[in-house]
Amino acid sequence: MSEEPLAGQVAIVTGAARGLGRGYALRLARLGADVVVADIDLEAAREFNEALTAATVPDEIRALGRRSLGVQGDLRRREGAQALVQRTLDEFGRIDILVNNAGGAFSPVERSTASLMPDEDVDAMLDVNYRSALYCSQAVAPAMRAQRGGVIVNVSTMAALDASRTAGRLAPYAIAKTAVLQLTRYLAADLGPDGIRVNCIAPGSMLTERIRQQAAARGMQNEKETRRIPLRRFGEVEDCANVLEFLVTPLSGYVTGQCISVCGGQVLTPS
Repeated sequence: MSEEPLAGQVAIVTGAARGLGRGYALRLARLGADVVVADIDLEAAREFNEALTAATVPDEIRALGRRSLGVQGDLRRREGAQALVQRTLDEFGRIDILVNNAGGAFSPVERSTASLMPDEDVDAMLDVNYRSALYCSQAVAPAMRAQRGGVIVNVSTMAALDASRTAGRLAPYAIAKTAVLQLTRYLAADLGPDGIRVNCIAPGSMLTERIRQQAAARGMQNEKETRRIPLRRFGEVEDCANVLEFLVTPLSGYVTGQCISVCGGQVLTPS
Protein backbone atom coordinates (compact mmCIF):
# COMPACT_ATOMS: atom_id res chain seq x y z
CA MET A 1 0.00 0.00 0.00
CA SER A 2 1.21 3.52 -0.79
CA GLU A 3 2.72 5.55 2.05
CA GLU A 4 0.05 8.16 1.29
CA PRO A 5 -3.01 6.10 0.37
CA LEU A 6 -5.30 9.08 0.96
CA ALA A 7 -3.44 11.55 -1.27
CA GLY A 8 -5.91 13.83 -3.03
CA GLN A 9 -8.74 12.98 -0.65
CA VAL A 10 -10.62 15.32 1.67
CA ALA A 11 -11.69 14.30 5.17
CA ILE A 12 -13.93 15.85 7.81
CA VAL A 13 -13.34 14.94 11.45
CA THR A 14 -15.85 16.18 14.00
CA GLY A 15 -14.86 16.87 17.58
CA ALA A 16 -11.29 17.16 16.33
CA ALA A 17 -9.89 20.04 18.38
CA ARG A 18 -8.49 17.67 21.01
CA GLY A 19 -8.33 14.07 22.20
CA LEU A 20 -9.26 11.18 19.95
CA GLY A 21 -10.60 13.51 17.26
CA ARG A 22 -7.29 15.30 17.03
CA GLY A 23 -5.53 11.93 16.78
CA TYR A 24 -7.81 10.90 13.93
CA ALA A 25 -7.28 14.19 12.09
CA LEU A 26 -3.50 14.00 12.36
CA ARG A 27 -3.43 10.35 11.23
CA LEU A 28 -5.54 11.16 8.16
CA ALA A 29 -3.19 14.02 7.31
CA ARG A 30 -0.17 11.74 7.61
CA LEU A 31 -1.91 9.36 5.21
CA GLY A 32 -2.14 12.14 2.64
CA ALA A 33 -5.59 13.65 3.15
CA ASP A 34 -6.53 17.29 3.46
CA VAL A 35 -8.51 17.59 6.69
CA VAL A 36 -11.37 19.75 7.90
CA VAL A 37 -11.28 20.08 11.69
CA ALA A 38 -14.79 20.59 13.06
CA ASP A 39 -15.56 21.38 16.67
CA ILE A 40 -17.88 23.47 18.79
CA ASP A 41 -14.69 25.08 20.16
CA LEU A 42 -11.57 25.02 18.01
CA GLU A 43 -9.46 25.85 21.09
CA ALA A 44 -10.88 22.99 23.16
CA ALA A 45 -7.42 21.55 23.85
CA ARG A 46 -6.79 24.40 26.27
CA GLU A 47 -9.54 23.21 28.60
CA PHE A 48 -7.51 20.15 29.55
CA ASN A 49 -4.03 21.52 28.80
CA GLU A 50 -3.53 19.14 25.90
CA ALA A 51 -0.18 19.95 24.33
CA LEU A 52 -0.31 20.79 20.63
CA THR A 53 2.68 21.14 18.31
CA ALA A 54 1.20 24.30 16.80
CA ALA A 55 -1.37 26.94 17.75
CA THR A 56 -4.36 24.85 16.62
CA VAL A 57 -5.04 21.42 15.17
CA PRO A 58 -5.50 22.88 11.63
CA ASP A 59 -2.07 24.48 12.06
CA GLU A 60 -0.62 21.10 13.06
CA ILE A 61 -2.07 19.60 9.90
CA ARG A 62 -0.69 22.38 7.71
CA ALA A 63 2.73 21.75 9.25
CA LEU A 64 2.45 18.21 7.85
CA GLY A 65 2.12 19.67 4.37
CA ARG A 66 -1.64 19.24 4.03
CA ARG A 67 -4.39 21.73 3.53
CA SER A 68 -6.69 22.20 6.50
CA LEU A 69 -9.73 24.20 7.47
CA GLY A 70 -11.11 24.78 10.96
CA VAL A 71 -14.88 25.03 11.20
CA GLN A 72 -16.45 25.99 14.50
CA GLY A 73 -20.12 25.19 14.87
CA ASP A 74 -22.84 23.29 16.68
CA LEU A 75 -23.38 19.91 15.02
CA ARG A 76 -26.24 19.06 17.35
CA ARG A 77 -28.39 21.04 14.94
CA ARG A 78 -28.99 20.05 11.32
CA GLU A 79 -28.09 23.52 10.05
CA GLY A 80 -24.68 23.25 11.73
CA ALA A 81 -23.91 20.01 9.88
CA GLN A 82 -25.12 21.45 6.60
CA ALA A 83 -22.96 24.54 7.04
CA LEU A 84 -19.91 22.36 7.77
CA VAL A 85 -20.40 20.30 4.63
CA GLN A 86 -21.04 23.36 2.47
CA ARG A 87 -17.88 25.09 3.70
CA THR A 88 -15.89 21.94 2.97
CA LEU A 89 -17.26 21.70 -0.55
CA ASP A 90 -16.69 25.42 -1.16
CA GLU A 91 -13.06 25.10 -0.02
CA PHE A 92 -12.07 21.69 -1.39
CA GLY A 93 -14.74 20.68 -3.89
CA ARG A 94 -15.21 17.13 -2.58
CA ILE A 95 -15.63 15.00 0.54
CA ASP A 96 -14.16 11.50 0.67
CA ILE A 97 -14.12 10.71 4.38
CA LEU A 98 -16.32 11.66 7.32
CA VAL A 99 -15.34 10.71 10.86
CA ASN A 100 -18.24 11.28 13.25
CA ASN A 101 -16.22 11.60 16.43
CA ALA A 102 -18.03 14.48 18.18
CA GLY A 103 -19.63 13.41 21.44
CA GLY A 104 -18.84 12.35 24.95
CA ALA A 105 -20.25 11.32 28.33
CA PHE A 106 -20.93 14.65 29.98
CA SER A 107 -24.06 13.92 32.01
CA PRO A 108 -23.66 13.61 35.81
CA VAL A 109 -22.57 10.12 36.83
CA GLU A 110 -24.65 10.07 40.03
CA ARG A 111 -27.91 10.13 38.05
CA SER A 112 -26.76 8.13 35.03
CA THR A 113 -28.38 4.76 35.69
CA ALA A 114 -31.34 3.74 33.52
CA SER A 115 -33.81 4.04 36.41
CA LEU A 116 -32.71 7.57 37.33
CA MET A 117 -31.62 9.32 34.12
CA PRO A 118 -33.64 12.52 33.62
CA ASP A 119 -34.97 13.76 30.31
CA GLU A 120 -32.42 16.55 30.05
CA ASP A 121 -29.50 14.10 30.26
CA VAL A 122 -31.07 11.76 27.71
CA ASP A 123 -31.72 14.64 25.33
CA ALA A 124 -28.21 16.06 25.79
CA MET A 125 -26.54 12.73 25.09
CA LEU A 126 -28.71 12.02 22.05
CA ASP A 127 -27.98 15.49 20.67
CA VAL A 128 -24.20 15.45 20.99
CA ASN A 129 -23.58 11.77 20.23
CA TYR A 130 -26.35 10.50 17.95
CA ARG A 131 -27.89 13.49 16.22
CA SER A 132 -24.52 15.03 15.34
CA ALA A 133 -23.55 11.78 13.58
CA LEU A 134 -26.94 11.50 11.88
CA TYR A 135 -26.97 15.09 10.61
CA CYS A 136 -23.38 15.02 9.36
CA SER A 137 -23.89 11.68 7.61
CA GLN A 138 -27.03 12.91 5.91
CA ALA A 139 -25.29 16.14 4.91
CA VAL A 140 -22.32 14.42 3.21
CA ALA A 141 -24.37 11.69 1.51
CA PRO A 142 -25.33 13.70 -1.62
CA ALA A 143 -21.71 14.67 -2.36
CA MET A 144 -20.45 11.13 -1.79
CA ARG A 145 -23.23 9.69 -3.93
CA ALA A 146 -22.42 12.13 -6.72
CA GLN A 147 -18.79 10.97 -6.79
CA ARG A 148 -19.82 7.30 -6.41
CA GLY A 149 -17.77 6.65 -3.32
CA GLY A 150 -16.79 7.64 0.17
CA VAL A 151 -16.15 6.39 3.69
CA ILE A 152 -18.01 7.23 6.89
CA VAL A 153 -16.61 6.12 10.23
CA ASN A 154 -18.77 6.56 13.31
CA VAL A 155 -17.47 6.46 16.86
CA SER A 156 -19.47 4.52 19.45
CA THR A 157 -18.21 3.04 22.74
CA MET A 158 -17.62 -0.36 24.29
CA ALA A 159 -20.45 0.51 26.72
CA ALA A 160 -22.83 0.24 23.76
CA LEU A 161 -21.71 -3.37 23.29
CA ASP A 162 -21.76 -4.50 26.91
CA ALA A 163 -23.68 -2.63 29.64
CA SER A 164 -21.65 -4.33 32.37
CA ARG A 165 -18.55 -2.40 31.32
CA THR A 166 -19.86 0.68 33.16
CA ALA A 167 -21.62 -1.18 35.98
CA GLY A 168 -24.95 0.20 34.83
CA ARG A 169 -23.80 3.82 34.91
CA LEU A 170 -23.54 6.27 31.99
CA ALA A 171 -26.80 4.87 30.58
CA PRO A 172 -27.79 8.05 28.64
CA TYR A 173 -24.39 8.07 26.94
CA ALA A 174 -24.32 4.34 26.20
CA ILE A 175 -27.86 4.38 24.83
CA ALA A 176 -27.03 7.29 22.52
CA LYS A 177 -23.90 5.50 21.32
CA THR A 178 -25.93 2.33 20.74
CA ALA A 179 -28.06 4.42 18.42
CA VAL A 180 -24.85 5.46 16.62
CA LEU A 181 -23.96 1.79 16.17
CA GLN A 182 -27.36 0.98 14.70
CA LEU A 183 -27.19 4.07 12.50
CA THR A 184 -23.93 2.68 11.13
CA ARG A 185 -25.61 -0.53 10.01
CA TYR A 186 -28.58 1.19 8.41
CA LEU A 187 -26.37 3.71 6.61
CA ALA A 188 -24.18 0.87 5.33
CA ALA A 189 -27.20 -0.87 3.83
CA ASP A 190 -28.54 2.38 2.38
CA LEU A 191 -25.33 3.81 0.94
CA GLY A 192 -23.50 0.63 -0.07
CA PRO A 193 -24.97 0.54 -3.60
CA ASP A 194 -23.44 3.99 -4.15
CA GLY A 195 -19.96 2.75 -3.27
CA ILE A 196 -20.01 4.34 0.20
CA ARG A 197 -18.73 2.27 3.11
CA VAL A 198 -19.88 2.94 6.69
CA ASN A 199 -18.24 1.40 9.74
CA CYS A 200 -17.88 2.04 13.44
CA ILE A 201 -15.15 2.17 16.09
CA ALA A 202 -16.07 1.41 19.72
CA PRO A 203 -13.26 2.66 21.98
CA GLY A 204 -12.73 1.27 25.44
CA SER A 205 -10.82 2.97 28.25
CA MET A 206 -8.67 5.45 26.36
CA LEU A 207 -5.98 7.66 27.89
CA THR A 208 -6.93 11.06 26.49
CA GLU A 209 -6.02 14.20 28.42
CA ARG A 210 -9.66 14.74 29.43
CA ILE A 211 -10.00 11.21 30.79
CA ARG A 212 -6.68 11.46 32.62
CA GLN A 213 -7.91 14.56 34.45
CA GLN A 214 -11.42 13.30 35.16
CA ALA A 215 -10.64 9.66 35.89
CA ALA A 216 -10.46 9.80 39.69
CA ALA A 217 -13.74 11.70 40.10
CA ARG A 218 -15.54 9.35 37.73
CA GLY A 219 -14.06 6.13 39.15
CA MET A 220 -12.16 5.35 35.95
CA GLN A 221 -8.67 4.34 34.86
CA ASN A 222 -7.64 2.76 38.15
CA GLU A 223 -5.65 -0.38 38.98
CA LYS A 224 -8.81 -2.43 39.51
CA GLU A 225 -10.03 -1.55 36.03
CA THR A 226 -6.63 -2.39 34.54
CA ARG A 227 -6.90 -5.93 35.91
CA ARG A 228 -10.18 -6.38 34.03
CA ILE A 229 -8.51 -5.67 30.69
CA PRO A 230 -6.99 -8.80 29.10
CA LEU A 231 -4.15 -6.77 27.57
CA ARG A 232 -3.53 -5.18 31.00
CA ARG A 233 -3.29 -1.59 29.80
CA PHE A 234 -5.50 1.31 28.89
CA GLY A 235 -5.77 2.38 25.29
CA GLU A 236 -3.83 5.22 23.72
CA VAL A 237 -5.09 7.61 21.06
CA GLU A 238 -2.90 5.87 18.49
CA ASP A 239 -4.65 2.55 19.14
CA CYS A 240 -7.89 4.02 17.81
CA ALA A 241 -6.10 5.88 15.02
CA ASN A 242 -4.63 2.58 13.84
CA VAL A 243 -8.11 1.10 13.43
CA LEU A 244 -9.31 4.25 11.70
CA GLU A 245 -6.46 3.89 9.22
CA PHE A 246 -7.66 0.39 8.39
CA LEU A 247 -11.25 1.55 7.92
CA VAL A 248 -10.49 4.50 5.62
CA THR A 249 -7.93 2.84 3.35
CA PRO A 250 -8.26 0.12 0.69
CA LEU A 251 -7.28 -2.46 3.32
CA SER A 252 -10.96 -2.53 4.33
CA GLY A 253 -12.38 -2.21 0.83
CA TYR A 254 -14.86 -5.06 1.38
CA VAL A 255 -15.83 -4.11 4.94
CA THR A 256 -19.00 -2.16 5.69
CA GLY A 257 -21.64 -2.06 8.41
CA GLN A 258 -19.19 -3.39 11.00
CA CYS A 259 -18.11 -2.28 14.47
CA ILE A 260 -14.57 -2.80 15.75
CA SER A 261 -14.18 -2.67 19.52
CA VAL A 262 -10.83 -1.08 20.44
CA CYS A 263 -10.82 -2.08 24.10
CA GLY A 264 -7.92 -4.40 24.83
CA GLY A 265 -10.34 -7.30 25.13
CA GLN A 266 -12.71 -5.76 27.69
CA VAL A 267 -15.62 -6.70 25.44
CA LEU A 268 -15.44 -10.28 24.25
CA THR A 269 -18.95 -10.67 22.86
CA PRO A 270 -20.09 -10.17 19.24
CA SER A 271 -20.89 -6.57 18.30
